[in-house]
Amino acid sequence: MQKIRKGDNVVVLAGKDKGRSGEVIQMMPKEGRALVRGVNMIKRHQRQSASQEAGIITKEAPIQLSNIAVADPKDGKATRVGFKTLDDGTKVRVAKRSGEQING
Repeated sequence: MQKIRKGDNVVVLAGKDKGRSGEVIQMMPKEGRALVRGVNMIKRHQRQSASQEAGIITKEAPIQLSNIAVADPKDGKATRVGFKTLDDGTKVRVAKRSGEQING
C-alpha cells in the first residue's frame, strides 16, 4: 500500500514551489516521482500537429516524492502517513498529525 496516491492533496516541502499544494495527477513509483497539478511548471516548445497548435506551452514536470508530503485533511498542513486496520479488517491510511483518516 502506497503512502501517496493519485488524487491525494499534497504539500511541497522543498524546491522552488515550497509551500504550495496541489492534487497528484499521476504517480511514477518506479522513478520515485509524481506529477502534481500546478506545481513544478516548465515551458516547452511544441511543434504543430493535427491536434495541437504550435507554440510554447507550460506543463507540470514530475517532482521527487521526498519533496512532497500528504496534506492533513483537517488543516491542510503537511503530515506523515501511518496505517491502521479497522474493525472490519480493511487497512486505511491515517494522518499522523491529526489522526484523521485519509480518503482514497
